[in-house]
Amino acid sequence: MFETIIVLLLVLWALGLLTAFTMGGLIHILLLLAVVAILVRFIQGRPL
Repeated sequence: MFETIIVLLLVLWALGLLTAFTMGGLIHILLLLAVVAILVRFIQGRPL
C-alpha cells in the first residue's frame, strides 16, 4: 500500500510538470511528501 501511495504521488508530480501554471505548487508539495516518506522508511530500515 505504501508503495502505491509513492507511485501515485510521483505520477501526480509528473502531471504537475505538464500543468505547471495551474497546479504546480500542489504537485511539488506532494513530491516533497513522497520523498520524505521514502526517507523515513529507509531510515527505519524497511526495504522499499
